[in-house]
Amino acid sequence: MVLRLVLGESDLLRCRFALSPLWETQQAVRTLARPEHHGYHLPWLRRTREAAAGLDLAPLWLLMPQRGHGADLISPPPIGPTASFAEEIARVRATDPEIARADIAKSLADQPDGLASARGRAMLADPARAVRDLADLLERAWEALIEPEWPRLRALLEADVAYHSRRLAEVGFERLIGELSPRLRWADSTLTITNTKGEHSRVLDGSGVVLMPSVFTWPETVGGYDEPWQPAVIYPVRGIGGLWAERADRTPAALARLLGRARADILCALTEPAATTTLAGRLSLAPSSVSAHLSALRGAGLLTSRRQGRHVLYERTPLGIALAGSEGPRP
Repeated sequence: MVLRLVLGESDLLRCRFALSPLWETQQAVRTLARPEHHGYHLPWLRRTREAAAGLDLAPLWLLMPQRGHGADLISPPPIGPTASFAEEIARVRATDPEIARADIAKSLADQPDGLASARGRAMLADPARAVRDLADLLERAWEALIEPEWPRLRALLEADVAYHSRRLAEVGFERLIGELSPRLRWADSTLTITNTKGEHSRVLDGSGVVLMPSVFTWPETVGGYDEPWQPAVIYPVRGIGGLWAERADRTPAALARLLGRARADILCALTEPAATTTLAGRLSLAPSSVSAHLSALRGAGLLTSRRQGRHVLYERTPLGIALAGSEGPRP
């Protein structure tokens, strides 16, 4: 059960990181249908239960077989690290109907009775309408399930990209691949992914590979996208353990007495680089208050900060790690 991507020199030059609100949307929809993944996202499931119940997600689930080809058209590879949902859904709406028909047919073939189902036959009979309907449904799913949570998701994803970009500079592409996921291996110009159905190989033509962290894919690693889409590797994001935590619950009492409860909670919550709004939501504090505490902690030498896209990410210094009683960011 492997996928092999054979990369040439020009492909290596075009490898890039990206993140995708559209990917997280369709993967969240997939998660709702897979109870084995619910344990990773229980707080999110509780918050979105009512909103999810108001959506008819069956057309999307039909194109998400448990094993086999998930339709690429509902989540094409992102155009860059800062693509918005609006930009990505516009690409979905612009999908050529004939490309959509072939993609839908391939997905339905891996779904029990998918090709014979009334909904499947309707999609194949009118792929242009299918694209419109699927895009509309994805947009409703985004608004109900992901958009309210996107600031904290985006901050975690951006922190992952920043971390692995540094690791790429430090250790090179070969070692980086092994660090992204234990299901990835690099040897003899071939990127091997062990999480797919059957044996598949694809010799790339200079398009390169998109490397994309994902929250809702966790803990799996996914590789794919058939032509004409650019190939991609979607790997589990770092730091998911603290993603849905509402507040720090292991702040040492001595640290709280030293720094004050709020600043100690913030320092202990920074197990991964995070933005002000992410910490505010996690700890149920006002963003203005969190911003003031972050400035104080940074001034005391306990934090560093750096700009990542539209956000400033804060990260503990070695002194901050020591005070928080942590070994630092988890892999």
